[in-house]
Amino acid sequence: MSSIPNAEDLYQILLNQLKEQKKTSSDFQLAGLASGGAWVAERLAKDLGLTSHGVINVSFHRDDYSEKGVKALNSSDGMSTKLPFDVEGAHIILVDDVLDTGRTVRAALNELFDYGRPAKVDLAVLADRHRRQLPVDATFKGAKVSLADDQILVLEQSDDGQFAFTTEIKD
Repeated sequence: MSSIPNAEDLYQILLNQLKEQKKTSSDFQLAGLASGGAWVAERLAKDLGLTSHGVINVSFHRDDYSEKGVKALNSSDGMSTKLPFDVEGAHIILVDDVLDTGRTVRAALNELFDYGRPAKVDLAVLADRHRRQLPVDATFKGAKVSLADDQILVLEQSDDGQFAFTTEIKD
């Protein structure tokens, strides 16, 4: 298995990809999945010169709500869904820190569609573990990473806004 990826390096790769996207089509909105994806979306919006970004809390749409939904709701630091733009007909780029099975992205799409029907939805992630249970892939990604199956990749944000990944052993 590989070592823990450098989150700052992956952020720069992702930022560069979105800068290229902005050159060809600047008419998109960012919506980060609470909480790691919301941190990344906030920083991307600032670095891309966007006036706003959204936050999507997937807790109520998780397929494991009874097991993890309440914990996810409490651990998202009170980040409720806030979309400061009209979802209907918009091009929205969902942002998350880690793409693994695709189940969280499915929950995010369900939450997003509660607010309207976007014209297009793309996905941007720092790290792609590529262990899909659903047919989901990221349009924009920092890198594909490999870790042991019992490891969870966790994004941390320092007081100065810098990102770092750590790993935890899955319960």
